[in-house]
Amino acid sequence: MHTNSNLGLYLVTDEASCLGRDFYWVVEEAVKGGVTMVQLREKSLSTRAFIDRAKRLKDLLETYNVPLIINDRIDVALAVDADGVHIGQSDMPFQAAHRLLGEGKIIGLSAEKQSDVLEAEHWNLSYLAVSPLFATPTKTDTEQPWELEGLQWAEMNSRHPLVVIGGLHTGNAREALQHGASGIAVVSAICSAPSPREAAQQLKTIITTPEPFKTLNN
Repeated sequence: MHTNSNLGLYLVTDEASCLGRDFYWVVEEAVKGGVTMVQLREKSLSTRAFIDRAKRLKDLLETYNVPLIINDRIDVALAVDADGVHIGQSDMPFQAAHRLLGEGKIIGLSAEKQSDVLEAEHWNLSYLAVSPLFATPTKTDTEQPWELEGLQWAEMNSRHPLVVIGGLHTGNAREALQHGASGIAVVSAICSAPSPREAAQQLKTIITTPEPFKTLNN
C-alpha cells in the first residue's frame, strides 16, 4: 500500500491542457519535476484506447516509482493493474469499488459538499479530494467552490487525508496546505505550463518547504 506521502503533488492529466505537446512527455517532465502521483482521466477515449494509454503510462511511471490512479473506470484499473482508482460521487459506490479492487489499492473519492465528507467517514479511503477548492474553468459542472474556510471545515470533520483540486497554483498552494490539505492536485498549472518540469518543481518546493518564520520587520 502506498503511503500518504504519495499525495504531495498529484497530477491529474488532461490531454487538451497539454496544448498539443506529447502527452507522455508532459507527464514524464512533471514527474521529473517532483509529481508524486498521477491520475489518468479520459472522458472521450474508447475503452480499448483508454487501456492502451493506461498501460503505457503505467510502464513510464513505474520507472519513477510513481503510482498510477485511474479516474472513474474500475475496469480499466483492473485491466492494467493500476495502483488505484479515483471515484466521484456519481460513480461506482465505494464498497463495490473496494470489493472489486481488493486490498492494497489506493481509492480516492471526490467530496463536493459537506454531506460527502460526512458520508465518507464510514469508508476506509486512501484520501478525500476536496473539489473544487477554488472556481476553475476546467470544471463547470461542480458544486460551489469550497474556498479555504470550507477546506478548514472538511479538515476538522474528516479522518482522511485531504487532497485539494480546482484552481490551485503556486500563488495559493501554501494557503491550502495551511488550511488542512495533505496534497495539492493540479491539471493546467502543470499540463499547460511552458515547462511542466519547472512548474512541478515550484509547486513541490512549496509543499516540501516549511513556511519561514515571519520576523517582526515583515
